[in-house]
Amino acid sequence: MLEDYRSVRAQTQFLCDPLEIEDFVVQPIVDVSPLKWHLGHTTWFFETFVLKPNVKGYKEYHPKFPLLFNSYYISAGDRWTRENRGQLTRPTVEEVFAYRRYVNEAMESFLVNSVSSEISDVVILGLNHEQQHQELFLYDIKRILGDNPLHPPYREDGKRKNGVQSPKATWLNVSEGNYEIGFEGVGFHFDNELGRHKVFLHEYEISSQLVTNGEYLEFIKDGGYSNHLLWLSEAWDWVNENQINCPRYWSQEDGGSWWHYSLQGFEKINLDDPLCHISYYEADAFARWKGCRLPTEHEWEVACNTFVNPSSNQANFVEENTFRPIQTTDYDFLGNVWEWTSSPYIAYPYYNPPEGALGEYNGKFMVNQMVLRGGSFGTAKNHIRSTYRNFFHPHLRWMFSGIRLAKHI
Repeated sequence: MLEDYRSVRAQTQFLCDPLEIEDFVVQPIVDVSPLKWHLGHTTWFFETFVLKPNVKGYKEYHPKFPLLFNSYYISAGDRWTRENRGQLTRPTVEEVFAYRRYVNEAMESFLVNSVSSEISDVVILGLNHEQQHQELFLYDIKRILGDNPLHPPYREDGKRKNGVQSPKATWLNVSEGNYEIGFEGVGFHFDNELGRHKVFLHEYEISSQLVTNGEYLEFIKDGGYSNHLLWLSEAWDWVNENQINCPRYWSQEDGGSWWHYSLQGFEKINLDDPLCHISYYEADAFARWKGCRLPTEHEWEVACNTFVNPSSNQANFVEENTFRPIQTTDYDFLGNVWEWTSSPYIAYPYYNPPEGALGEYNGKFMVNQMVLRGGSFGTAKNHIRSTYRNFFHPHLRWMFSGIRLAKHI
């Protein structure tokens, strides 16, 4: 566990390494947190839920840091409002890093000794929680840098993996029947992956590949953003109120060519790469334009378990250091981009959140959001499962989100 703790915390530092101190303090919109807040919040988690309850005589780093770095755990005390995180110039970035060092030293001293299974479960949850924030960290730094007219790159050392060509998309058939959904077995999982239950699925087909930039560009050229018949009513309002006419970070430059901001900087769009930064509204409209639909989360999970061989999977996760969606040779169910499903984020049958503050982790968000599956190029490989349920509001698209199509037989 100590080795795992060191590894996860080191990955956070790795993500920080290319940044300048000014990058850590910006909050352009409410959905984006200042990067220094992510560093403080993931540290607060270990201090609050591991060290303070279990280390006799532990001295809290700063009495006001729980107020600043608590996110939404009402049971854990007062919280600084999310939309005001960017107003705080203090603590400084250096002081937040000092806070991380202080808690790291205490955690390493604590984890040298054996701990109970109950404490171990909280530590493992904390590590998975930090991995979630590592991915959010990448969403947020891309949003911070991506709207800067200078188009500064986050990392110029991202691997392109030239020469890889995705196979042509085919339709994968899944037979009608009863299937079991949700986590089973041993190992870490979030509470919203339970309880395991049966669902009936009609026969369906699901695409072997993610939708590409080139495919989506055809939707744009065909007037997809101006055809109200393709859009849900709420989605059509969103398109018009926000003057949406292309994916997030895309722009049409002089001469008509399409470019986008990537974490490597401003570059011409590669038409064969998987599409990224799409809202649920756009995903649904594109699927309708294609005469298809989005899969349900149950259909997605069954297809992933049917067609993906974990031992031979060549998925594009954060460990690959590509920092972008890329062409791969497999079915792409895991990695590259999170895939929108048509399923609302609601509780499974038999779902019971844990007691106490940690019970607020997932359950209270089960309203007005849609489920995404599969992970992305910003997800850690050991963090994803076929049962993992991510969730976002349908209008959001600053995260690494894309499209896989499905259709009825």
